[in-house]
Amino acid sequence: MDGAMTDGTAVLPLSDRELSDLALAADPDAPLDVDAVPLHVYLARAPSMLPSWYMPDTMARPGRGWRVPVVLAIVATFVIIEALGLCSAYGQLVVG
Repeated sequence: MDGAMTDGTAVLPLSDRELSDLALAADPDAPLDVDAVPLHVYLARAPSMLPSWYMPDTMARPGRGWRVPVVLAIVATFVIIEALGLCSAYGQLVVG
């Protein structure tokens, strides 16, 4: 394995094949390291799963704008059409 040293520490980058070999060779009953961090603690400390240059944090927009009333009107229209027992599947209102 070119990506791993003899003392068990890894040198990046490791290929998928090398990672698979290391995982299959590991002892599942081996005791945990003293300084091992549980996954939920590690993920809580990490700022985010994706780097900020790839997907920045969301920004709050001032006000709701015009989108919410338009979406609510469209949804209400479809609910009323269904409540009246009409079918609008093909763009024409017909008795369902």
